Amino acid sequence: MDLKTYLKQKKSAIDAYLDGVLPPADAMPESLHRSIRYSVEAGGKRVRPVLAIAAAEAVAGTDANVPGLMAVASSLELIHTYSLIHDDLPAMDDDDFRRGKPTNHKVFGESVAILAGDALLTYAFDLLSNPEHIGGVKPKALVSIIREVAVASGNMGMVGGQVVDIESEGKDVDFVTLQYIHAHKTGALIRASVRVGAMAAGASPRQLKALTRYGVDIGLAFQIADDILDIEGTQEEIGKDVGSDIARGKKTYPAFMGLEESKLRAAELVDSAVDALSIFGPSADPLRGIAKYIVSRKN
Repeated sequence: MDLKTYLKQKKSAIDAYLDGVLPPADAMPESLHRSIRYSVEAGGKRVRPVLAIAAAEAVAGTDANVPGLMAVASSLELIHTYSLIHDDLPAMDDDDFRRGKPTNHKVFGESVAILAGDALLTYAFDLLSNPEHIGGVKPKALVSIIREVAVASGNMGMVGGQVVDIESEGKDVDFVTLQYIHAHKTGALIRASVRVGAMAAGASPRQLKALTRYGVDIGLAFQIADDILDIEGTQEEIGKDVGSDIARGKKTYPAFMGLEESKLRAAELVDSAVDALSIFGPSADPLRGIAKYIVSRKN
């Protein structure tokens, strides 16, 4: 399997779908919709929606038509984009660049940026509950999917992790706290992405258990890789300021374990994630490739 081609094709499909479901930039209120599209269309790897699609394919087969899958996958990108807009705000990480472009609040102002994030979060659930887009998903599965996304995004997931991350800046936190931050701020939505794709495709309990383990492992590997890139990457590669974690006094895996040990830990997690997929055949090859890509990426 050519992973590069796979990722490119899925990203193109997701981008086209998002373009079709987002309000036009000139729809009232224009400033809000231009702000939303500015961040959604800024690029990005679309890792979360691609993971949802790849998990569905692992369960149902690569040629299967899974009803509502693009809506489920795209809702994850809307939530991720909202989190980036808010994360970049002066009250949060106060970043000037995201994906190689000025951050949303630098272009549209803080008020509109905050509201654009709010709108993206709520629109994700609009998309998930809209029969026009989600039709065909069994009602029981859909309720489970919506709750999975809500929990992963909120106080017990991403938002909770962000709060602990902010409150830990400049403090000598322990390794347990660092693990909590990584598992919630980044890992929760990545794990949910894999799970909801599998749920949409009708995964069995055994399949869902295996894919959950995969999602947990790659979620942590992804954040460790980010920690490493913040030290070894360049602004051109990662599209934002480098060394920002150190400047803000954030504890990271390299701060606790050193760079080489962090790389080894990320590699161990990838091996574990791939091992979790042993119950699947070739239909899970994209997930296997994505796991390895996560620790080798440059952005």
